[in-house]
Amino acid sequence: MPSRKFADGEVVMGRWPGSVLYYEVQVTSYDDVAHLYTVKYKDGTELALKESDIRSQSSFKHRKSQSSSSSPSRRSSSRSRSRSRSPGRPARGRRRSASQSREHKDDKKKTIQETSLALPKPSENNTKRYNGEPESTEKNDTSCIILEQKLKPDLEVKRVLEQYSLRSRKDDKKTEEIYSEKKTFVAVKPIEKVPTKTKELEFGGRIGTFMMIFLLPATVLYLLSMCKQDDPSLLNFPPLPALESLWEGKVFGIFVLWFLLQAVFYLLPIGKVVEGLPLSNGRRLQYRINGFYAFILTAAVVGVLLYFEFELHYLYDHFMQFAVSAAAFSLALSIYLYVRSLKAPEEELAPGGNSGYFIYDFFIGHELNPRIGSFDLKYFCELRPGLIGWVVINLAMLLAEMKIHNLSVPSLSMILVNSFQLLYVVDALWNEEAVLTTMDITHDGFGFMLAFGDLVWVPFVYSLQAFYLVGHPTTITWPIAAAITVLNCVGYYIFRSANSQKNNFRRNPADPKLANLKFIPTATGKGLLVTGWWGFVRHPNYLGDIIMALAWSLPCGFNHILPYFYVIYFICLLVHREARDEHHCKQKYGLAWERYCQRVPYRIFPYVY
Repeated sequence: MPSRKFADGEVVMGRWPGSVLYYEVQVTSYDDVAHLYTVKYKDGTELALKESDIRSQSSFKHRKSQSSSSSPSRRSSSRSRSRSRSPGRPARGRRRSASQSREHKDDKKKTIQETSLALPKPSENNTKRYNGEPESTEKNDTSCIILEQKLKPDLEVKRVLEQYSLRSRKDDKKTEEIYSEKKTFVAVKPIEKVPTKTKELEFGGRIGTFMMIFLLPATVLYLLSMCKQDDPSLLNFPPLPALESLWEGKVFGIFVLWFLLQAVFYLLPIGKVVEGLPLSNGRRLQYRINGFYAFILTAAVVGVLLYFEFELHYLYDHFMQFAVSAAAFSLALSIYLYVRSLKAPEEELAPGGNSGYFIYDFFIGHELNPRIGSFDLKYFCELRPGLIGWVVINLAMLLAEMKIHNLSVPSLSMILVNSFQLLYVVDALWNEEAVLTTMDITHDGFGFMLAFGDLVWVPFVYSLQAFYLVGHPTTITWPIAAAITVLNCVGYYIFRSANSQKNNFRRNPADPKLANLKFIPTATGKGLLVTGWWGFVRHPNYLGDIIMALAWSLPCGFNHILPYFYVIYFICLLVHREARDEHHCKQKYGLAWERYCQRVPYRIFPYVY
């Protein structure tokens, strides 16, 4: 095992990832397994760097070049002289002496060397000189000059001049050595970040995640049992169902068939193929965007079943058994995912699920992007079986309401709930590409948390309002229905326009349509929007989500709090996710995020800090 070169607490020069800039950092720890140093920049940002990306401060002192310049006569006879005029170059027709030529060459070498070594410190300003950008708090111009782009043309011109000058091969060899030596300071090498051990545990750590593995399925069963009761009040605790009534092999087979049907639709060669965000090793995975086509094909299949008089309300009659089957399937899938992750390469592990604790990594997800060939399991489960299944369940509840209550048309409350949630699902599938930038895809591994959430929680808890209305019909007037519809439209408009604004800015910041947006530049090369929806609150998409969730529950009336569980849960979920986002962004953007928080103080709700 190689010995470490730098000690804890030692002040060294660390290269900023993705650039050629070196900054003064302090070594905080060293990972013996991954052979990575954890260093802390002056602005508080902590990163894991390889030993090759760290240099001692003494190596950044100016060194004299060891090359011997060629004679002035041979210099002047070179026919590959650059046509550009620099301020230090004499005008045409004016001859330079041999001493002037040597001085000019030495000055140019010194300038290149000083440019590559004398770099700004991050303590000056993380959003100004730190990024090589002009001193301005906000920018609506996306043009920036990178230091390495300045250096590269100069070195290439010098390389060509020296290659075609009339000198001896001995001089050329020495020059080549000097060029290679300078290149070590300027060339950009691909950075391979290997995830280190997860140090900060979420969801209560090992004990909290262990309890949630049992608490989440119990919560689903409790909510569904409450909806089945005539009086679904919190004080009226439902009786425990018999174990044999919770399981039926036919129901489990139907669920597996549904999962496989969506997998077939996912594998169809329709829809465009896009690349995701760069991984820690620099690779970009490819994803086929065909979720909306899968939804259309599913609708066709359901239509055929209804045409042949298939009783879709079978879902309502065996709803509890379907939930148990989905939970059992998600548990088996989670076990498979964890077992296969033990053989996954280190760079493919999730940064948040690599703690070394079995229960925690099993819950959070140990592997970031588990794939079987080109079939991405996490991406598939994120939008397909659960989200499309949510719409099918709502339709089954609508048909069950009509059959049980002998209605020729569904109730107005059921129509509103189905319409609002159908719009939400169709929007997610139509904008499927946007999910590639979410935390679920880029940060969280695929374990029990996401498997259970995608396959059980989304279809069986998000459809709680429709399930509730079957057994507890609620009558609302048209004016109330109109007011609820307006509320849902307002929430949807905030949600969609905020997400579109963010996604368009990430995809192409130079888009002329976004010229009116201002942003704070960061050291990562990205910008933090401070105008538009993202200058109103830090998470406007969450605000729109919560408004829509309220609109979904209002058609159920105010007799019981059970239909409002989704709103209460969703607020807790988004507040927790907002806290995760805050922590992640503070580590990633450093001082730029602090300046953003000062400019946009409200988190989710206006005037609520």
